[in-house]
Amino acid sequence: MIEDKISGRLDLRGVMCPINLVQIKLKMKEIENNSILEIVLDYGETVQNVPRSMKEEGHRIVEVEKLPDGCYKLLVRKGAGVWDGR
Repeated sequence: MIEDKISGRLDLRGVMCPINLVQIKLKMKEIENNSILEIVLDYGETVQNVPRSMKEEGHRIVEVEKLPDGCYKLLVRKGAGVWDGR
């Protein structure tokens, strides 16, 4: 179960770009490669920007889930992305 493998959590509701990206990058430095970071976001634009930025950094989006309150939960695996040169 993925929930058992989460190494860190960030609740970034109310935090806009680029501040949320800075906080995510700092948290990613704290966890081991191949670990999962759970991120909760609430702004529509950040839900698009954060996954794109994580992929560009070489991480993999494991799951995106819309929560009952309208926020989104992202599970990101550190260093598990495949860079395609784009």
